[in-house]
Amino acid sequence: MRIRGIGRLQRIARRVTNLVVPRAIILLYHRITELPSDPQLLCVTPQHFRQHLEVLCKKGYPLSLQQIAQSLRDGKSLLRSVVVTFDDGYADNLYNARPLLKRYDVPATVFVTAGYVGSDREFWYDDLERIFLSPGRLPEVLRLSVEGKPYQWELGPADDYDNETYRSCRGWNVSRKENPTMRHLLYRSISEILRPLPDARRQNILDYLRQWAGVNTIQRPTHRTLSADELVRLANGGLIEIGAHTVSHPVLAAMPLDLQKEEISHSKTRLEKILGRRVSSFAYPFGGRSHYTDETVAAVREFGFESACSSFAGTVCRGTDRWQLPRFLVRDWDGEQFGRYFEGWING
Repeated sequence: MRIRGIGRLQRIARRVTNLVVPRAIILLYHRITELPSDPQLLCVTPQHFRQHLEVLCKKGYPLSLQQIAQSLRDGKSLLRSVVVTFDDGYADNLYNARPLLKRYDVPATVFVTAGYVGSDREFWYDDLERIFLSPGRLPEVLRLSVEGKPYQWELGPADDYDNETYRSCRGWNVSRKENPTMRHLLYRSISEILRPLPDARRQNILDYLRQWAGVNTIQRPTHRTLSADELVRLANGGLIEIGAHTVSHPVLAAMPLDLQKEEISHSKTRLEKILGRRVSSFAYPFGGRSHYTDETVAAVREFGFESACSSFAGTVCRGTDRWQLPRFLVRDWDGEQFGRYFEGWING
């Protein structure tokens, strides 16, 4: 039996709860830059990021991740507190994000994939974008064997991807259901195939794909990661905390526990060696509930991390698990759009 008005009562109850339960939010960014193609939706332009920071300073109370973790330990109020975080460790975090964070005096945590510090490799999803979504000609057929399973794709007319087609399709991203060309289907399909693989196997397949496509291995300046010196510069001054994000950015849940522990502990020790200071925060790669396990969380605690961030959406309030902190993923919205999202998030 349905009770009339129950939905309205539930909405009122939620609003009352939101008023009396202090809550904080943690924001998840990746890159602060503008690129012609961004299929993973990782980029926020510097102009929009500046507008986001203006909103945060007007409508919330920016805190560091360590302050939030301390407040959770001590049971202190989190009313309208907001934390800025970045994942992966792209160089634009230093050159584009840091100056704006300093201007607005907003602290942030940058979770760095330790194995890519100073590396000449691009992240695998960036490599796939370069291989499949850049103008040029590819072979008509791609044959691939992954974990003993054979794959074959015929590119058809998409083997020749001219500049006009590139310009018309460069706004495409993985959130869209349609694939404008066979290349976009390949990008999407192979991304799903590579995501759960161990890093060594993933790199072997990328080497094969680069050779198949005739693409060089030189890291593009627009997609490079932080060097060790740049990492130190990013951390200097105390405004930005460096956190660990594993060594190779794997899906931890797809790995045996001993290899998970290596990824977690080695990322911590590598970063601490570069920085000469303790690394106390961690973020799970990909960060959805299916991307790590209870054993993963226990390992993060075992190695001395004081907090860890996931990437599922949610607010932080008293009683939130410090080793599974939810975050809201931020897209390239202007200040007005971001402000609407912010109010919805902070008010629950």
